[in-house]
Amino acid sequence: MEVLFTEQFEQAYSRLTGQEKQSVLKAIAFLGENPRHPGLHVKKMEGRGNVWEARVSRRLRMTFEMSGETIIMRNVGEHDVVLKTP
Repeated sequence: MEVLFTEQFEQAYSRLTGQEKQSVLKAIAFLGENPRHPGLHVKKMEGRGNVWEARVSRRLRMTFEMSGETIIMRNVGEHDVVLKTP
């Protein structure tokens, strides 16, 4: 699958620590290989249309949309912050 990044995602990603960035890249790789990877706990966000969330770690989440064979990464960061502005 092709993975694209929104400006919002890139800005949020740039604010993460080095270790967090590595975890995000690993999660994105899993997502690209298998959007239903059990470690990601992917689920559709209620009331947000085609926006999905995935777990990066206990504290971090990332949101994305799926369009055919393309994944559009929308946001990444702390759980509560990301889920308020997916």
